[in-house]
Amino acid sequence: MERQYFLDLAAAGLHMPIGTHLVLHEHPDPEAIVLDGARLGRVVAETARRFRVPLALPLMDLKLEKEALLLARGIAAAEVDTYHFHEAPNGRAPFRMTPKMAAACAAIREVATTTDLLPVGMSIGPFSLMTKLVTDPIAPVFMAGTGATAGDDPEVELVERLLDLAFETIAAYIDAQIDSGARAIIVCEPAANCVYFSPNQLAQSYEVFDRYVMRLLRVLRDRLEARGVDLILHDCGELLDGMVRRLASLDPALLSLGSSRRLWHDATLVPKSTVLYGNLPTKQFYSDEVMSVARVRQLAAELLARMRDTGHPFILGSECDVLSVAGCEETIRAKVAAFLDVDRTTIA
Repeated sequence: MERQYFLDLAAAGLHMPIGTHLVLHEHPDPEAIVLDGARLGRVVAETARRFRVPLALPLMDLKLEKEALLLARGIAAAEVDTYHFHEAPNGRAPFRMTPKMAAACAAIREVATTTDLLPVGMSIGPFSLMTKLVTDPIAPVFMAGTGATAGDDPEVELVERLLDLAFETIAAYIDAQIDSGARAIIVCEPAANCVYFSPNQLAQSYEVFDRYVMRLLRVLRDRLEARGVDLILHDCGELLDGMVRRLASLDPALLSLGSSRRLWHDATLVPKSTVLYGNLPTKQFYSDEVMSVARVRQLAAELLARMRDTGHPFILGSECDVLSVAGCEETIRAKVAAFLDVDRTTIA
């Protein structure tokens, strides 16, 4: 486990964008690179060196697991993006890595064997994957929160069956990344938020959140611990304090939260054994009108000052991955550079 490693990075003042997508799209053939593990690994390493980060952070591509799950069940590749289940599928389908998954694993292996960077893997979370597999996940999640069971409601049955299938696919892919050399895994659960869970319902009971989100995250956490791999947990959704407390109870090495949260408040909810990460509004970096360089510097300085006052371990970073937007690349890079250099302490 590398927990002390993350705590040391926080103490040293690391600033860290998740910026592989931005660097990848500086190359003329990004579509080819994501299918070539060695080249993808070199882009991941290039990103780390560019932004002065000792972690090899992968692409935050949260479509891979849906593709693998559906292809294993005979769904045509052309239908994957829009396909939704309307009844609970029967039986199991063997996990097979897609070409992009295989390349991501090969990229981890490239980093692990040719650099001194910490190799990091990536996966969507089970609940978030489930929401991509049905037309309307909100209604059955709400019904389950009222006490409806799989035996009562076919939509609840569908959601619960798909949660199990999502977990199986995710666990297999995470295992493959660890086998390739990943020493930490970013698990992204952005759908565990106030859109998919009713705040009014949660005010009465968190039972459905615990059952649909926390139960499977705990199993994943335990699997990572058993293999000596750190959990980095990411949720950029709009969250309630109770959600943050529950995510923090997983004791991740690093907890990444979106810009809707005030991290100096969350420092009161999260144990100091977990580094808080984030949460500059990088989704707005493409526009100078929405988010100027001066505003980025102001937000970064404020966040650093407030987090210093809390005494909580903290790494300044992006609320999510920093996406390349065609025609806005220089604008985005200027804002990443701005927050990297605000009151930065060089990492030895």
